Amino acid sequence: MRIELKQVQGNTYVGKADSNHWVPIDTSAKDDGSGAGTGPMEMVLIALAGCTAMDVESILKKKRADMRKLELEITAERASEHPKVFTKIHLVYIIHGNVRQVDAEHAVSLSREKYCSVSAMLKSTAEIDHEVRIVE
Repeated sequence: MRIELKQVQGNTYVGKADSNHWVPIDTSAKDDGSGAGTGPMEMVLIALAGCTAMDVESILKKKRADMRKLELEITAERASEHPKVFTKIHLVYIIHGNVRQVDAEHAVSLSREKYCSVSAMLKSTAEIDHEVRIVE
């Protein structure tokens, strides 16, 4: 994998990877940014959400579960000292459809324990827990 990052102005950047899609990366004006993009640590949580969501969707599809939509909500806490790594991460999986709780929990467990590489990296510094809500 190769990443390219270009400075736009101050602490405002755009980056792209092998997919060739530019992503704005930014911080607030007080930190020499322009507030025009997502911050790096926010991107880490978005990456976690995307990684595990793709796993769970794929697993439930293989189980032939009637999932119509999947949403995730994540809250996180960071260390107070630099480097301010994530110390606690809580994921809420909101699964819309006629899905058995046991199937949803199994899909989430497989993602967390086997498939999601972002989760695997984060669990070395953060306590990660989750809950699964089924909305019929």
